[in-house]
Amino acid sequence: MLSKFHRSHKGFTLIELMIVVVIIGILAALAIPRFMAATSKSKQSECKQILKQIYVMERAYRQEYDSYWGNGITADAANGNNFARIGVQIMASARYAYAMAADATTFTCTATANIDDDATIDTWTMNQNGALVNTIDDPTT
Repeated sequence: MLSKFHRSHKGFTLIELMIVVVIIGILAALAIPRFMAATSKSKQSECKQILKQIYVMERAYRQEYDSYWGNGITADAANGNNFARIGVQIMASARYAYAMAADATTFTCTATANIDDDATIDTWTMNQNGALVNTIDDPTT
């Protein structure tokens, strides 16, 4: 026979629920910064790909015309066809803006974007030697 103090209660106590909430909070605190860093790095892959494409097409242009192309030309998502002369198109979903400085023997293309909505602007450059340099790394600053 069951006593009147021995009842079958179903459910969780407040302490058990608080422990679960604390565990979830700790896991979120560890996971969210890593997730943000991974998304920022994936956004940077856009500019790396386009800058490498610009490098290849500039080299091909110089082989044909004995000079690099595009001094002072800029392109971004709104003006994606500005690099069409060398066969590069910036897609409408692009995050970065690209600026070209070129003369007969050298070129430098600079890509800039604010990829994590802070005051720092992510900046990459590619030159005629194929040197890809991240001069300002937005996700880490």
